Amino acid sequence: MPRDCSRRLAATASLSLLAAATALSQQAPPTLPERIDAILARDAAARTHWGILALELDSGTTLYERNSGKLFSPASNVKLVTTALALARLGADHQFVTTVVADGPIAEGGRLAGDLRLVGGGDPNLSSRILPQRGKPIFGADRLAPLRDLARQVREAGVLSVGGDVVGDDSRYVWQPYPPGWSWRDTLEAYGSRASALAFNDNIVAVRITPGEPGAAARVAVIPDLSHFRFLNRTLTSPRRYVSRTLSARRGARPPEVVLSGHIPVASRGRTLELASIDPAKYAAEAFRLALEDLGVAVEGQARARHQLPDGLRSLRSATPRRAKAGKEVARRASAPLAEAVRVVNKQSENLHAEMLLREVALLEAGLGSQEAAIASMARFMAEAGVSTPHFFLRDGSGLSRHNLLTPGATVRLLEHVWRSEHRQAFLDSLPIAGGDGTLSWRFQRSRAKGRIRAKTGSMTHVSALSGYASSPDGTTVAFSIFANHSGLASDSARRIVDELAGAMAQ
Repeated sequence: MPRDCSRRLAATASLSLLAAATALSQQAPPTLPERIDAILARDAAARTHWGILALELDSGTTLYERNSGKLFSPASNVKLVTTALALARLGADHQFVTTVVADGPIAEGGRLAGDLRLVGGGDPNLSSRILPQRGKPIFGADRLAPLRDLARQVREAGVLSVGGDVVGDDSRYVWQPYPPGWSWRDTLEAYGSRASALAFNDNIVAVRITPGEPGAAARVAVIPDLSHFRFLNRTLTSPRRYVSRTLSARRGARPPEVVLSGHIPVASRGRTLELASIDPAKYAAEAFRLALEDLGVAVEGQARARHQLPDGLRSLRSATPRRAKAGKEVARRASAPLAEAVRVVNKQSENLHAEMLLREVALLEAGLGSQEAAIASMARFMAEAGVSTPHFFLRDGSGLSRHNLLTPGATVRLLEHVWRSEHRQAFLDSLPIAGGDGTLSWRFQRSRAKGRIRAKTGSMTHVSALSGYASSPDGTTVAFSIFANHSGLASDSARRIVDELAGAMAQ
């Protein structure tokens, strides 16, 4: 072949390669729908039922949609509804008040001839929780701190001894401790605590288990040191580093028995199990009695509970507000503002607190803090947000109920409603920040979406959810909802896919 011909062919080939490279460089990056579809096309995601909606808030443009009108199990994304409702009805500055009432005369010598009632006002943070919450430790060292303050006020009011009982009074709400659809196994765990208007220390009984001698039972300590449960210690201290049976707790043959079993390595630093109290009002009364006695106030009676039982009510949907039982107020404690309570609910996904806030709204709207009135309040609020009833079926305020169903479309519509409301900032401040705090503190750490997503997590068996707001580098804000149901994946695998989808929305 002549030399000039070879040169022409080489030049032509070079021009072709240059043209191809130029075309590739000018090719538009994949769109958001293309990126999401590519993620969901993977084998790991293909076996899961997905519901997704992404909406640009400024323009109202739908950026991505898949099964957004289908009903899904939302897990803790229900808390978005509950906290938005609480802010709308009660206001960000609302406070809950816990009081102590003397049911009887106080003699000159300081003896109360009657009961001393600790009256629950619905405060979800009647505890040593450090507010505003900024990571760990969540609680102060003295778990009895708020009750010690009330006990000090009682003593300063002249009560030196109590002739009757110390009564935990949670009759502000109807005694319906479990919403429908909760798992019985969950109710022993701290996250499945019974709902009550008087909830001390999140109703948590902390059990600290540390190694004993090799071959002997482990040592057990209860925090705070109350006899609320009767523990049967069947644990074993193992001389080995690894054990075949981890520590666990289960109900005994008859309440209040709890059986502790499993093995703990002799070199272990110990482990803490957090259990839900059997009766929150009685638990609070037991703790209050201890706080009183520590200050030298003698108590002749027992610690017991006072409930408003549903059996004697004509209706569970509404009622004329009940008059408070007569007595002399001798102490009171106001809570932190509701905005702080909402932050705890969403950032830490506190089930108990969500249920309490929902019942407080029901009490305000229907005069009755019942489960039925609470669900009716949620339905009215969803209608106000523009969500029709076929798009939700809600049976609790926390998302722990397996009866809950919600569409991604309804969730995004709710997010859009709050975004345009006066409570936008308080609501935004309550949501976990990607790679920053709350239940998202350890997620998105190596993602470009770190710090640009504020969203509520949701996790149950075969369920992973994430709904909230994503901000892109150009300032666009997207309201989104991602539900993954019927997933056979390990929970961390499902979360990784959900995070990748949310990360795409922040780009």
